[in-house]
Amino acid sequence: MSSNEPIYRIQFISNGERYELYVRELSQGSLFGFVEIGNFVWDNHTSLVVDTSHEKLKSEFSDVERTYIPMHNVLRIDTVKKQGTAKITQLSDKVTAFPGPIYTPGKD
Repeated sequence: MSSNEPIYRIQFISNGERYELYVRELSQGSLFGFVEIGNFVWDNHTSLVVDTSHEKLKSEFSDVERTYIPMHNVLRIDTVKKQGTAKITQLSDKVTAFPGPIYTPGKD
């Protein structure tokens, strides 16, 4: 892979947790309302300390080539110069879910 190939850091919410992943492929996707990510970049640990959330992510996405994330779950997408460590963190009570649908049928 070329060193000029961009690396994207994507942060999104899934099951009440904040995921932070590094990928080389990112697009709006062919499914309306979804962000498509692929070609995951994993940190190769060189120390004895192992991050359990990183290992959980590696096992969760081990057989995944591409995944589709609903746009309303995406918190942030950055282009970065080098990869960091993928991680999962618990959301605090201060994070609220995206509002429900704008249109609601009238109640008679």
